[in-house]
This record gives sequence, C-alpha cells and structure tokens, in this order.
Amino acid sequence: MSFAPSPFTPMGIRSIQEQRDRWEMKRSRTARELVQSEQRYCEQLDLVVTYFVEILKAKGTLRQDIRESIFSSIKSIHLINQTLLSHVELGRFGIGFEEFCAHLHLYNTYIDNIQTAKKVLTVQVKKSKAFRRFKKLQESRPQFKQQKLEDLLTLPLQRIQQYKHFLRDLTENTGPDNPEFQQLSKAVKAISEVAQRIQDNARSHENHLQLRRVQKQLKGRKTRILTPGRWYIREGWLKTVPPKGTEAKPKMFYLFSDILLQAKPCSAIHPTNGDKFACQRIYPLKECTVDKVFGHTKSQGGLISLTFARAKLLLMSDDQGDINDWHRSLCLAIGQLKSKNTVVHRRDELRRKPIRSDPDSQSMPELQETRGIKRTMVFDEEVWEHREGQSSSCIPLAGESGHSATKRPKPDEAPAARPQESSGSSCVIL
Repeated sequence: MSFAPSPFTPMGIRSIQEQRDRWEMKRSRTARELVQSEQRYCEQLDLVVTYFVEILKAKGTLRQDIRESIFSSIKSIHLINQTLLSHVELGRFGIGFEEFCAHLHLYNTYIDNIQTAKKVLTVQVKKSKAFRRFKKLQESRPQFKQQKLEDLLTLPLQRIQQYKHFLRDLTENTGPDNPEFQQLSKAVKAISEVAQRIQDNARSHENHLQLRRVQKQLKGRKTRILTPGRWYIREGWLKTVPPKGTEAKPKMFYLFSDILLQAKPCSAIHPTNGDKFACQRIYPLKECTVDKVFGHTKSQGGLISLTFARAKLLLMSDDQGDINDWHRSLCLAIGQLKSKNTVVHRRDELRRKPIRSDPDSQSMPELQETRGIKRTMVFDEEVWEHREGQSSSCIPLAGESGHSATKRPKPDEAPAARPQESSGSSCVIL
C-alpha cells in the first residue's frame, strides 16, 4: 500500500503556497529597489536645493523671478519626497504613496515649466558671468559626481516614470485582501496620469520645434505655420503632374494635420534666401479625398490623386515605398481631421419639429403669415449662398434674366470673404 500524498489536495495546496511565496519574493525585491532608488533621488534633490536654490537666494546672484523660472517647485518636491522616503523605509508603501499623490500638483507645475527652465538656464549661463562661474564651482564639488545642473533638473520627470513601473510591480504582487492593495491601485492611476502629461508635453514641444523649423525654411513671414492646434506630420519631394501632360516638376511638400503646403526652392544665387523655399499653394485637408492611381508608373514608384473642393492634384514619386508612406499619412491626417469636425447631435435635436399645429392655424393666422415670410427670406438667403459658393467666374444660371423677381447683387456688393489663414500671403489658398 502506497502512502504517497494525493496528487490533488496536498500538491495543489503546495503549489498555491509556492505561488504566494514567489509573489512575496518579487514584492520584496521591488520594495527594496524602490527604497534604494528613493534614497538616491532625495540626495540628488538635496544637492540642487542646498547648493543652488538656497545659496543663490542668499547671495542674490539671480533675481527671484529668474530663480523661480529655473527651479520652479523643486524645493516643495524635495519636501514631499522626504516624507515619502520616511514612509517607504518603514515599509508603509500604501499610506506613503497615498499622501504623496495628494501633492502631485507640484510635479504638474514642475513638468509644465521644464522647457522654460531649460531656456532660462541657457540664457543666464551665456549672459551672466557671475552665475556661470558659480554654476561651474558648484558642479565641481565631489558630492555632484560630475553631474551637471541641467541633468539634475530633469530628475523629477524621470522619477515619475520610475514610480509608475515600481507601483505596477508592487500592485501586481500584492494580494487583493492586503490593506495596501487599494491604496497602491489608486496611486498607479494617479501617477500614470502625470506620466502621460510628461509625454504629451514632450510631444507638444517637439511639434513646436518642427513648426518653427518649417517657418524658418519658408521665405518671408506672410505664410503662418505656427498656428495653435496644428501638428507637423512629414515633408519631402514629390513630382506634380500637370493636367496638360507636360513634364512633371519636383516640388517640396509639407504635410500638417490640417493643410498640405506646396513650395518651390528659391534661387540659389539669392543673397539671403538661397537655402529657403517659396510657398506656392496651401491645400486644406478638410474636404480632401485621396486615391491611388495605378497603371501609369510601369511598376516603378507610384501616383496618388488628391481632390479638393476647388482643385485637383496628382503627385508622383519614383520610390514606391515613399509614395505609399505619403498615401498612408494623408489618409490618417484626413481621417483624424474629419473625426474632429464630426458634430454629434442629441436625439431630441434630430427629431423634426412640426411647422405648425392645428390650434395655431385656427387662432393665429397673422403668425402663420409671418412664418411664411420668414421661410421665404431664409429660402432666398440659401439660394444666394448656394450661388456664391460656386466658381468665381459667376456664370449666369440657365433662364436667368434681368427681369427676374430676385435681383442678384453685383460682384462688388457681395459680402466680404472670410479672412484666409495667411492674409496678404503670396500663397494660393484653395
């Protein structure tokens, strides 16, 4: 008779206990790494506060507004992280991060100011000889371990990303019945939002730099590229195929989230604009459709067709991969733009209201006549807006004469057109 343990109960209980032991081991390792890294982080923050913030305030080397622009809320961040360190060193991760997350607005302030801090610091290093010497002296101290102030200022942003990974590991290896589970779960969500803020700010800053670069590449200042809400996507050389079948000409195209800009290189012998481009056309993507055209490239390169409200554009490239990337980027940009412009109506707004009811028709005949006049006026305005939206050549409609009931206004009496994006620009905005 065998006395071996049952393959179900004893082995099952043992496997569950082993799994719990592995979770506890991972949690202990993550907790140890979190405490050690938090100690180093607080030491580095203390270097900035002690050797820069406090001494600069005492000496008066920089004005108060300049100091605040560079260091922002780093002193307050140092204080809340010292409190967090005192909790995690005692193993109280839940309550420590619960109190820490209540002060995350200090990190948000610091994150939003980091680009300004870098810019002001660079200006002061170049402008102020006293600050430049002071900064070099402090960074040469052995406590800094050859770290520059520029590197230390970015530590709070890096620490938020580290917190996100540490807290996820702690939460995953903490049982739901543990009192710290809910506290850690809320901390993961709060710190993940701050981490997303860092990424969004970085993307916005990178996009701003790209827009500024394109603006400097264009001749003059009439074409405005730096517009709120505009995102840079890509740029490159493409050949425009003319409708009359003449030779295709290479042009430089810049694709943004709302427009496609066509430009040509300036004359190479120009004294100031030899390396710049002149804007020729600005195509709005709001009403654009993109199609691939096959059978015209003999399996080399590709051709895409862009149809706008008042123009049509054929673009060609000898590189098949390049034209495919352009087609993909155009489709994504147009799709996102149309999804943003989609208006969602409520159900009660979509219901058609009756023009008039029987009680109104019996008791208010004068109101009916007034409504009829208003409907006629609205109809006349819609007819005029429809005609105004047609081609600028103002071709008369069939059957239209000078004795028509509705007098057409003269071209000089037409309402003023809405201001275009770049008033006075040499670009043609279609």
